[in-house]
Amino acid sequence: MKQIIFYTIFLLTFLANQGESLYCYRCNSNHPGCGTPLNWFYYWGETCPEYDDKCVKIIERKGAETIITRECLSSVRSFRTDIPADHYEGCRPAAKDVRLGHYVNNSIHQLDIHRDYYDEVTWCFCYFDHRCNNAKVATISISLMSLLLAIQYFIF
Repeated sequence: MKQIIFYTIFLLTFLANQGESLYCYRCNSNHPGCGTPLNWFYYWGETCPEYDDKCVKIIERKGAETIITRECLSSVRSFRTDIPADHYEGCRPAAKDVRLGHYVNNSIHQLDIHRDYYDEVTWCFCYFDHRCNNAKVATISISLMSLLLAIQYFIF
């Protein structure tokens, strides 16, 4: 009976890592330390809302001006319509939405309802590279396994 309980706990220890989420940097280049050389001392990363999320880096250029946004894909999915269809690791240009601002008759050019202010928009996706995000490794599982092995050693 003790061995059945031990092996059940041992199996549940491996399944405990399934719910861990991805850590991404979540900042804008207007914030200090979030520019081209990212200062990880200020931004350690935050967990993404979804378990199968991806980290994105959006680079928007207009002449010499460059805006870099680092965020989780699920967080920008609700308001960005220029997300490329290919979400695999790497960088690619933004998708063009021809219907964006189609039925709007607005004379205020500063509102950018067509999202055509920036000359070049590049989306970079990553979910394997530990430099752009940190996925929590199996440290909890390893510690639980060593604890269970110590309990088994002293009980059995």
